[in-house]
Amino acid sequence: MKTRSAVMTAGLCAALCGLVGWRIGATQIKDQGANNIAPQVMVASDQDLQLLRQDLRTQKQRLIAENLPMTETEAIKLWAVYKRYSDELRQINDEKFRLVKEYGEQWGTMTNDQALIYIRRWLEVDSQVQALRLKYVPEVSQALPGKKAATFFQLDRRIGMMMDVQLASQLPLVAGKR
Repeated sequence: MKTRSAVMTAGLCAALCGLVGWRIGATQIKDQGANNIAPQVMVASDQDLQLLRQDLRTQKQRLIAENLPMTETEAIKLWAVYKRYSDELRQINDEKFRLVKEYGEQWGTMTNDQALIYIRRWLEVDSQVQALRLKYVPEVSQALPGKKAATFFQLDRRIGMMMDVQLASQLPLVAGKR
């Protein structure tokens, strides 16, 4: 028997595969003459990225609502806090998507120094997301009782990790091209 979170996870993975897979990605093609598989970066337009991001934000909020039982009063309070949280998270994700775009432009010609700068910037973005969650724990816990607040952050983190895994799986490794 599938649990609610297993269904949520499977549904989100399917949705992310559908949304992310065709808009941002690295596809596998045969390298002529060597029978090696080499990634080819497919560049998504800024408009496609913005549509993707909006789709993901909408789907994320829907998944939280479906998987976090709340009273009407709790929901009103949470969604007001969530709006501020989401706006701040969007600013952090702006940097993440700038990094993805820059990576796509530099991949294949990236120097060792550029690769180290890239990974440091990526890790800084990850740290900013964690710091934002910590910042919002008190606000969410004022809107929701403890277990529900914890559940909110579990859902937020799971969804964020699944998005990150899907995004990472679509980007070729730095040393992937020779």
